[in-house]
Amino acid sequence: MKINWKVRFRNPLFWAELAAAIVLPVVTCLGLRWEDMTTWAALGGALLEAVKNPVILVSVAVSLWNAINDPTTQGLSDSDRAMTYETPCPTRPEYTPKNESGQ
Repeated sequence: MKINWKVRFRNPLFWAELAAAIVLPVVTCLGLRWEDMTTWAALGGALLEAVKNPVILVSVAVSLWNAINDPTTQGLSDSDRAMTYETPCPTRPEYTPKNESGQ
Protein backbone atom coordinates (compact mmCIF):
# COMPACT_ATOMS: atom_id res chain seq x y z
CA MET A 1 0.00 0.00 0.00
CA LYS A 2 1.66 3.19 -1.24
CA ILE A 3 -0.26 6.36 -0.47
CA ASN A 4 1.10 9.87 -0.75
CA TRP A 5 -0.05 10.87 2.76
CA LYS A 6 1.95 14.11 2.73
CA VAL A 7 -0.09 15.47 -0.17
CA ARG A 8 -3.40 14.09 1.11
CA PHE A 9 -2.90 15.80 4.47
CA ARG A 10 -2.36 19.10 2.64
CA ASN A 11 -5.67 18.74 0.77
CA PRO A 12 -8.64 20.32 2.62
CA LEU A 13 -11.07 18.09 0.72
CA PHE A 14 -9.41 15.02 2.22
CA TRP A 15 -9.98 16.43 5.73
CA ALA A 16 -13.62 17.18 4.88
CA GLU A 17 -14.07 13.60 3.65
CA LEU A 18 -12.55 12.20 6.83
CA ALA A 19 -14.74 14.39 9.03
CA ALA A 20 -17.85 13.39 7.10
CA ALA A 21 -16.83 9.72 7.25
CA ILE A 22 -16.78 9.83 11.03
CA VAL A 23 -19.37 12.41 12.02
CA LEU A 24 -22.24 11.67 9.63
CA PRO A 25 -22.71 7.96 10.45
CA VAL A 26 -22.58 8.71 14.19
CA VAL A 27 -25.08 11.54 14.02
CA THR A 28 -27.40 9.70 11.63
CA CYS A 29 -27.43 6.30 13.32
CA LEU A 30 -27.93 7.72 16.81
CA GLY A 31 -30.65 10.09 15.61
CA LEU A 32 -28.83 13.06 17.10
CA ARG A 33 -29.26 16.67 16.19
CA TRP A 34 -26.53 19.27 16.35
CA GLU A 35 -28.46 20.96 19.16
CA ASP A 36 -28.10 17.78 21.25
CA MET A 37 -24.31 18.14 21.39
CA THR A 38 -23.83 21.58 22.90
CA THR A 39 -21.52 20.42 25.71
CA TRP A 40 -18.38 18.30 25.78
CA ALA A 41 -20.13 15.81 28.06
CA ALA A 42 -22.96 15.37 25.55
CA LEU A 43 -20.49 14.94 22.69
CA GLY A 44 -18.48 12.40 24.71
CA GLY A 45 -21.65 10.47 25.54
CA ALA A 46 -22.63 10.37 21.85
CA LEU A 47 -19.18 9.10 20.86
CA LEU A 48 -19.29 6.43 23.58
CA GLU A 49 -22.68 5.24 22.32
CA ALA A 50 -21.30 5.17 18.78
CA VAL A 51 -18.37 2.95 19.79
CA LYS A 52 -20.81 0.51 21.43
CA ASN A 53 -22.88 0.20 18.24
CA PRO A 54 -21.54 -2.25 15.60
CA VAL A 55 -23.68 -0.72 12.83
CA ILE A 56 -22.05 2.65 13.38
CA LEU A 57 -18.57 1.12 13.49
CA VAL A 58 -19.15 -0.66 10.18
CA SER A 59 -20.57 2.53 8.64
CA VAL A 60 -17.55 4.53 9.77
CA ALA A 61 -15.16 1.85 8.46
CA VAL A 62 -16.83 1.81 5.04
CA SER A 63 -16.87 5.60 4.90
CA LEU A 64 -13.15 5.75 5.80
CA TRP A 65 -12.40 3.17 3.09
CA ASN A 66 -14.22 5.35 0.57
CA ALA A 67 -12.35 8.47 1.71
CA ILE A 68 -8.92 6.82 1.45
CA ASN A 69 -9.44 4.61 -1.61
CA ASP A 70 -8.49 5.94 -5.04
CA PRO A 71 -11.00 4.30 -7.39
CA THR A 72 -8.70 4.79 -10.38
CA THR A 73 -6.09 2.37 -9.00
CA GLN A 74 -6.11 -1.21 -7.80
CA GLY A 75 -6.25 -1.68 -4.03
CA LEU A 76 -5.51 1.20 -1.68
CA SER A 77 -2.39 2.48 -3.42
CA ASP A 78 -2.12 5.82 -5.17
CA SER A 79 -1.05 5.87 -8.81
CA ASP A 80 2.63 6.22 -9.67
CA ARG A 81 1.86 9.73 -10.92
CA ALA A 82 0.13 10.72 -7.66
CA MET A 83 3.15 9.47 -5.71
CA THR A 84 5.28 12.15 -7.45
CA TYR A 85 3.07 15.07 -6.33
CA GLU A 86 4.46 17.52 -3.78
CA THR A 87 1.14 19.38 -3.41
CA PRO A 88 -2.42 18.46 -4.41
CA CYS A 89 -2.83 18.67 -8.17
CA PRO A 90 -4.58 22.00 -8.87
CA THR A 91 -6.11 20.95 -12.19
CA ARG A 92 -6.72 17.85 -14.20
CA PRO A 93 -4.56 17.27 -17.26
CA GLU A 94 -6.06 18.45 -20.50
CA TYR A 95 -8.17 15.85 -22.25
CA THR A 96 -7.88 15.81 -26.00
CA PRO A 97 -10.52 13.53 -27.54
CA LYS A 98 -9.73 11.57 -30.66
CA ASN A 99 -11.23 12.90 -33.82
CA GLU A 100 -14.08 11.02 -35.44
CA SER A 101 -11.72 8.98 -37.62
CA GLY A 102 -10.19 7.45 -34.45
CA GLN A 103 -6.79 9.12 -34.88
